[in-house]
Amino acid sequence: MIDSALVEQVIAGELAGTDMFLVGLTVSPDNRIVVEVDSMTPMDVDTCVALSRKIEERFNRDEEDFELEVGSAGLTSPFKVKQQYVKNIGNDVEVLTKDGRKFSGVLTEVTDESFTVEVARKVKHEGAKRPVIEMQPETLAYADAKSVKYELKF
Repeated sequence: MIDSALVEQVIAGELAGTDMFLVGLTVSPDNRIVVEVDSMTPMDVDTCVALSRKIEERFNRDEEDFELEVGSAGLTSPFKVKQQYVKNIGNDVEVLTKDGRKFSGVLTEVTDESFTVEVARKVKHEGAKRPVIEMQPETLAYADAKSVKYELKF
């Protein structure tokens, strides 16, 4: 079986000096390698093909056969690494918490432990006849979020 740490080391070397980053890597017992990458700028198929070829060059199929799949993180896939949160600052996101709450808002801040989303909420001020909609920050630890993903709006 191909060592996933070795594959990760090869990928890190290939991504060094670029704005791309590793989102996910799996190596199955039957040597099926699945690499998921993302970039701070838009990615195209040619970028994934080039990365795939560079990874293939580093491993010898005569010694150990393998299947390699390289792709970009999907636009509507949940975020897996901090860089994806950083990439989406200022964008609308949809958050599902582990306690079952679901809300949408604008991702405004990312730290090592948490992220903040500005959420529109109805608030009734004392003495007011009707509630007004106000933007309020909702800060969550990464561990408290079941999924966070880019929200497509048409």
